[in-house]
Amino acid sequence: MTSPDASSSPARPPLAPARPVTRTWHGHERTDAYDWLRDPEDAEVLAHLEAENAWTEASTAHLADLRERLVEEIRLRTRETDLSVPSRLHGWWYYSRSFAGKEYGARCRVPVTDPEDWTPPRPAEDVAPDTPALPGEEVVIDLNELAEGHEFFSLGGASVTLDGHLLAYAVDTVGDERYTLRVKDLRTGELLPDELTGLMGGATWAPDGESFYYVTVDESWRPDTVHRHVLGTQQADDEVVFAEPDARFFVGVGRSRSGRFLVIGAESKSTSEIRFLDTERPDLGWRVFAERRQDLEYSVGHAVIGGEDCFVVTHNLTGPDGAVSLAPVEPTAPEDWTDLLPHTPGTRIEGVDTFAGHLLVHQRSGGLTRVRVLRLDLVDGVVDDRLVEFEGEVHTVHAGGPGVFDAPVLQVAHTSLRHPPALHQYDVRTGELTLLKQTPVLSNELTGEFDVEAYEQHRLWVPSVDGVLVPASLVVRSDAARPAPTLLYGYGSYEASMDPGFSTSRLSLLDRGGAFVIAHVRGGGEMGRGWYDDGKMETKQHTFDDFVAVARFLRAEGWSSRIVAEGGSAGGLLMGAVANQAPDAFDGIAAAVPFVDNLTTMLDSSLPLTVTEYEEWGNPEGDPEAYEWIAAYAPYDNVTEQAYPPILATTSLHDTRVMFVEPAKWVARLRATAADGRPEVLLRTEMDGGHGGVSGRYKSWADRAFTLAWILDRLGLADGTP
Repeated sequence: MTSPDASSSPARPPLAPARPVTRTWHGHERTDAYDWLRDPEDAEVLAHLEAENAWTEASTAHLADLRERLVEEIRLRTRETDLSVPSRLHGWWYYSRSFAGKEYGARCRVPVTDPEDWTPPRPAEDVAPDTPALPGEEVVIDLNELAEGHEFFSLGGASVTLDGHLLAYAVDTVGDERYTLRVKDLRTGELLPDELTGLMGGATWAPDGESFYYVTVDESWRPDTVHRHVLGTQQADDEVVFAEPDARFFVGVGRSRSGRFLVIGAESKSTSEIRFLDTERPDLGWRVFAERRQDLEYSVGHAVIGGEDCFVVTHNLTGPDGAVSLAPVEPTAPEDWTDLLPHTPGTRIEGVDTFAGHLLVHQRSGGLTRVRVLRLDLVDGVVDDRLVEFEGEVHTVHAGGPGVFDAPVLQVAHTSLRHPPALHQYDVRTGELTLLKQTPVLSNELTGEFDVEAYEQHRLWVPSVDGVLVPASLVVRSDAARPAPTLLYGYGSYEASMDPGFSTSRLSLLDRGGAFVIAHVRGGGEMGRGWYDDGKMETKQHTFDDFVAVARFLRAEGWSSRIVAEGGSAGGLLMGAVANQAPDAFDGIAAAVPFVDNLTTMLDSSLPLTVTEYEEWGNPEGDPEAYEWIAAYAPYDNVTEQAYPPILATTSLHDTRVMFVEPAKWVARLRATAADGRPEVLLRTEMDGGHGGVSGRYKSWADRAFTLAWILDRLGLADGTP
């Protein structure tokens, strides 16, 4: 991002010229004066974005020292040279390393020396950056080397052949999520001549290590086609294995943990279909496990239970919160599946990882994640059924297993708003839980010593306008004055759950006397599938009502004084909607890559992702009712002549999910329409980033510090120090 010279700082915000275009939809005239800002290659558009950046820089110049201090606080609390807990795969322990002063990390491995020992090797705490972390260390891939010379860098995926000899990895150096794939021989360090472009993420190796499968996207950026590439051949000659014609469906390809089955999934927002290839019987070809039915969602995993192969099917056939069934490893109609875990209202089954003899079930109830481990036998059924328990009502638990099918252990991660992530090893045979590593928060002279007991967290239940109780998670220092200046975060779409977790950068808010709250609004998945269904399509208004209700509750109950709201992407749509509907409830709004012009996007089926989003928002082009319910809340369309709180909108030029034009238009209309003529509305465009913003650890810290400094300023905390 360019930084304008202070001597040329603008005296006033840029005002985009209005060039109205009127179109009629279902009898409604809709005028858009700023859609000309859409073209990222137009010189006038780029000049306008640069002018917005210059105005934002000038308007926040008084926060420059604070931004630098925030970056330093994050850095000093972070162990910059570190490594992850090793995870076992195909005779190797794999782990990631980070290095002080380096933007990116490296993926490394060491050989397994004792096949019977499942305890990950532990390095010394103070390993130097240029020293192997463990004896026999091999650097699989150094991301700093790959990123050299690029302003943006993202690793889309990396996978190793079963024999551990070859690595396929995909990179994006623009931010548009179109990846280029290369293959590295890990025995020699040399790159193979194969180079594939236009991929969606990484690759899935065939068991023989001589070919792999990958996915490409169509013109609307939908992953729609699975290809097979044979090493040493040209990409143009690759076999098309499957192409999905229905524009509502995304496709993906993967391999079972056992390595026996290759799987192609086709999924819309409400329906799924699985194809599989038994690599022990390739003559059978790719087969559909269960034909797609509208509103039937399912996934499959391979398990060997009691010596018998089976598919474990996670599905919504018998209820919206999900169930688990067993089926033979062949095409099987849903009516022939055998129940294992029946549907239980209020217990949402979010996924199942399958192993030889046991299952790892990811579920949630009461707004909290839960990890369940089942040891099975096909004759006797469930032999052992355990929940991996942690205390508290504001925490998050996730689990995963090594890539080894018959592994007797799992890795379980626990965190909360005040507890840094802790990774444990869970022994499936005994139920024993052993701490492997807790993310350190370093003490230093600038921020002092971190003490988890200095903070308190609460689960609040807030009545929304229709009486539904909305959960909210709050963290604040125990010695902070009440009511406290508060950062209120929300999302509320796609059944995505904003579970409570720790953030090092958030300490810079809390230690200045601020509070942080997550509003678990409808449209998310925190309270099960019904919570999601009650905040989408024609009921989307519930998302906004819930968020505003939480904000007003925090003030009324004495928790909060000033409140700044923050959300990104679909959460940015939430920010835009509440800015229109309840501007008095907020002292500032920070909207990252905000989906604020959703009506325009959903009216244009040629734009990226539009058709696939019909089942989330509705189809306003073909359905008059959908047009009306979207038009009733769409942030851009509902900007009115009223006083707005200060707004900071951030975006990226190369974002293909929420294009930069949406916040650019929104800011332009706010400036032209709001009651005071020119409210404090700022737009910051990252000229080298994608949907996730900038890349690189230190750049990301600086990016977060920019927004956090603005938030602290709006909360009246900019002059405080931890």
